[in-house]
Amino acid sequence: MKYYSLKNTKISLTFSEALKKGLSEDKGLFFPRTIPTLPKSFFQKIIKMSINDIALEIIKPYIGESIDKNTLSRIIESTLNFNFPLIKLSKNIYTLELFHGPTLAFKDVGARFMSRCLSHTLKNDERITVLVATSGDTGGAVANGFMDIEGIDVVVLYPKNKVSDLQERQFTTLGKNIKAISVDGTFDDCQRFVKDAFMDFQINNYLNLTSANSINIARWLPQMFYYFICYKSLSKLNKKLIFSVPSGNFGNLCSGILAKKMGLPIDHFIASTNINDVVPKYLDTGVYSPKASQETISNAMDVGDPSNFIRIEKIFNNNYKELIKNISGYKFSDVQTRNAISSLYHSFDYTTEPHGAIAYLGLNKFIENKNSDYLGVFLGTAHPIKFREVVENETKTIIKLPPQLKGILSKKKKALNVKNFQEFKSILLN
Repeated sequence: MKYYSLKNTKISLTFSEALKKGLSEDKGLFFPRTIPTLPKSFFQKIIKMSINDIALEIIKPYIGESIDKNTLSRIIESTLNFNFPLIKLSKNIYTLELFHGPTLAFKDVGARFMSRCLSHTLKNDERITVLVATSGDTGGAVANGFMDIEGIDVVVLYPKNKVSDLQERQFTTLGKNIKAISVDGTFDDCQRFVKDAFMDFQINNYLNLTSANSINIARWLPQMFYYFICYKSLSKLNKKLIFSVPSGNFGNLCSGILAKKMGLPIDHFIASTNINDVVPKYLDTGVYSPKASQETISNAMDVGDPSNFIRIEKIFNNNYKELIKNISGYKFSDVQTRNAISSLYHSFDYTTEPHGAIAYLGLNKFIENKNSDYLGVFLGTAHPIKFREVVENETKTIIKLPPQLKGILSKKKKALNVKNFQEFKSILLN
């Protein structure tokens, strides 16, 4: 498999090369030269396959010869070593919980897969610095996934005072090869700093850089696993399957669409967002207009210029009619989000957090006028403990601290602070 830049089709890199670069020199995202199609026999036998075998079958065409099959199998086994519960709430509504990994966020899968792939491809004397911008959960997942891996340093950028205390603790209390930097600004500013660092000659002359955001193919591609895992459980019901995805940088939704392009029988996708509604507006009007992000209680979706949407457009060959045929988009306010958290708890005895609540709202809005042939799944992307104050206020309950977070509240947070790119550059060079 070869990868090219979405800004320059002449570029041709292997999986390992694209993984290490993270972003093309022209700021283009890497994209697979071809999208493989899975045979019908795969879907006929999927219900009897293990999750690890399913994941291996899906991902190996994208890896090519960069990683041998036995090593890739071990990487998958190490990545998917926790559960993905599918919870039935009503006749036609399920939620797929993706937050039972070490940092209680869906991003554990991508971060763990990437860290193990990157570690395998490094030469003995090679050292690499991983840059990652986070609006909440990415930082913790990447920090945990890369912790203590030889030859790899991690720099996490996050918007100051705009992530929850627990989220911040997950990447500011580790030390060792993990460095945290708070930015006076928004997630979009953090993401811009990462992209600008890749374009800076001085930095790249001094450091070997890659990115662990979902712009990196090794973070983006394994998110397809969720959709296949869910299909394995629901295929026997023989209904039209729709997914509602809480969307910020659109990597998760993009991977689901890629899974469909490979042949996974998904009927429709819902891009559920907060008031940062660049994509829902585009789906309604055909005009894509990035804007400054606005702060909400669903902070992982506070993104005003989502990086991965360009990949979604490419999957549909920039055909707007095909895109809106496959994706619907809805936005919801903080008030609506809080009400949904309360409603889910009191109606179904189910506890979710703001991002899951928004995904539920999007699913409800889409299927309210549809027939019963639809089977809707909304993705639960973070444990409710990460948004404890909001969730406890709406459910009037106390959330117990999960085992994964034991001892974290007593650890000291440590982070540097920067106001602009030059200050960030100075830290990297020193």
